Amino acid sequence: MLFELGKIVATPAAVEAMKLNNIDMVSLLTKHTSGDWGAVCADDKHENELSVKNGWRILSSYPLNTTGDKVWLITEADRRSTCFLLPDEY
Repeated sequence: MLFELGKIVATPAAVEAMKLNNIDMVSLLTKHTSGDWGAVCADDKHENELSVKNGWRILSSYPLNTTGDKVWLITEADRRSTCFLLPDEY
């Protein structure tokens, strides 16, 4: 585990989308904390690597299905919380 998650929360829409697409929240948390940032661009991957070292916000993005829907995981800079949310909820 590269960093602490803090309190894990999720928006109702993110929970529903993951249920509909049979996505396991624990597996996404494992990916997120191990440095598998999912479907983020190269710049965001680099930013996440710096964020782990410097205590900044960390963002991962994982596909929910083949139609392009995604769920985001954001761990706050103070590491007090990690939130599952849909991109349009940001």
